[in-house]
Amino acid sequence: MVALKALVVDDSGVMRKMVMKGLTDSKLADFEFVEAVDGQDALTKFDPKEIDIGFVDWNMPNMTGIEFVREIRNLYGGGMAGCPLVMVTSEKTMGKIEEALDEAGADAFICKPFTVEELQSKLKKVVERAGVRRVRRERAQKPQAQASGGFLAKLFS
Repeated sequence: MVALKALVVDDSGVMRKMVMKGLTDSKLADFEFVEAVDGQDALTKFDPKEIDIGFVDWNMPNMTGIEFVREIRNLYGGGMAGCPLVMVTSEKTMGKIEEALDEAGADAFICKPFTVEELQSKLKKVVERAGVRRVRRERAQKPQAQASGGFLAKLFS
């Protein structure tokens, strides 16, 4: 099971705990959690080299979840290379779902209340993508073999 660092953003401490418990129980990954109380707090804690995936509430003071997603996409980009961001919210209208996924750049949408089974089915691909992104990032950080060195150069020198 891959280890992932997850940012959980919600102004309710109880809801942050519920999201973290649900993710842990889902066994989709071995999660390490970073908590933020709103979008502004999350911006200060978000580092794309450290955070593998984010779970963000919509309605929060100071900076809403949708504003946070837009800001992260503006600063760091999205698509397959970007950090997966999941809206976890009580907003259930099709308009809100479309705004989050199509306009703001969220990767998935989970409605509260949720079950572990829902997390497993809706987040499997997103969590797998976060794991691939983490592995690629770790590989890129490892020192590369020097051009003049390497196994074959040592063998034939």
